Amino acid sequence: MKRIFLPVIIMLFACVVISAYARTGGGKRPGAFPDVPRIEKEELKSLLGNPDVIILDVRPKEQYLLSDKKIAGALHEDPEAVSSWAGKYSKDKRLVIY
Repeated sequence: MKRIFLPVIIMLFACVVISAYARTGGGKRPGAFPDVPRIEKEELKSLLGNPDVIILDVRPKEQYLLSDKKIAGALHEDPEAVSSWAGKYSKDKRLVIY
């Protein structure tokens, strides 16, 4: 049950913190969580380096460490410890979670 519960919490958290994006007509595409706003690669590239944007990599630690594909400037957070980091980011910032 823990393996199902944490991804759901992460997705709900993502939905809440980037809801402003959805209210401004953010893109959506079908999938397991159709109500969660999505961002296209090109738009994300244009946001890199923007101090009002925080990019969070929430892949499991092992996957994160072994991957050679990381977004420059992204911060890694443990997906199994959402409660320890969920409130530390300003609500005035735009969070992009992947």
